[in-house]
Amino acid sequence: MSTGQGSDGEPGAGSRGQRTGGPTVYDVARVAGVAPSTVSRTFARPGRVSYETAERVRAVAEELGYRARSVSRSGSERDRRTNMIALVVSDISNPAYFDLIRGAEEAAAEAGYIILLAHTHESDRKEREALERTLPMVDGILLTSSRMSDSSIRMMAKQKPTIIVNRAVKGVASVVPDNPRGMRRAAEHLAGAGRRSILYVAGPEASWADGMRWRALRESAMELELKVQRTGPFEPTSDGGAQAALRWLEHRCPAVILYNDLMALGFLREMRRHGVRVPEDVAVVGFDNIQGLDLVSPSLTSVAAPMQALGATAVTNLLAMTRGASPTASRPMVLPTRLVVRESSALPPATTGNSLS
Repeated sequence: MSTGQGSDGEPGAGSRGQRTGGPTVYDVARVAGVAPSTVSRTFARPGRVSYETAERVRAVAEELGYRARSVSRSGSERDRRTNMIALVVSDISNPAYFDLIRGAEEAAAEAGYIILLAHTHESDRKEREALERTLPMVDGILLTSSRMSDSSIRMMAKQKPTIIVNRAVKGVASVVPDNPRGMRRAAEHLAGAGRRSILYVAGPEASWADGMRWRALRESAMELELKVQRTGPFEPTSDGGAQAALRWLEHRCPAVILYNDLMALGFLREMRRHGVRVPEDVAVVGFDNIQGLDLVSPSLTSVAAPMQALGATAVTNLLAMTRGASPTASRPMVLPTRLVVRESSALPPATTGNSLS
């Protein structure tokens, strides 16, 4: 006579698994080595579960194809819209986000939506906590330069329509700038100015864009017969750039490409403090082309991404997903970049200020 126990001895585990026709909370708990209640809390109240446990549970859930019941909604709930979308940024103090936020807000407003903005201070933990709080209030989620793991992002995308900017995660819709092309243009420009050795100053270790840029620089260096090296990671701030400058002073090379413009500005500041001439002694290139780069001395060469278009494109596609459109998750949508040449990279005056696409 059946007792209703599963093979692992948990009452009802086997029968429940058979009723659902798919992996259950008990299956996830067994594989992850935790209690079923811990699995439930991971998805319903993730702030009450340790980071390590939550990551293990999410990874197992994704592997098994489990979807938490707590995020399944009735038909009436699906039809109820809040006309709000969450925009999660890793560092709101970075001017590169200003145009992205503007583009997202304008596209949302045109569709009758408002933006709920969350700042996560470059922390994957704070990012998850922000999403936990905003999830019930929004119709969709826009993640920018997310620091969460791929598995956490995929699980989030199963709960609400989700799109990522400046990162690619398999199975999740994304919009990215053409980092490889931008880095290629920077390398060609420096090589054309006679800089045959380039130092790349890395940003956050968890940054997808950082990895893409370094890979693109290495590939370009092989084709252009350049010598490249990498230092970091550093904080993506002006102070991080200043720290990188101190590293450069120990092992000098003729050209430097930094993860972003804030770091490049900090690098320039430290060069001035130590009497190093830019561009005579070292050429400097940043990323993002934030406002005001032509106001510093020397003005900063930078790889420009269409930040406003990235925000608008992401919101337009996200809102289509909230209305039932299938996400374009097979590969990222790629928007073009260009190199804006200024004084810091030592081209002849006739070409200073030009854009190379």
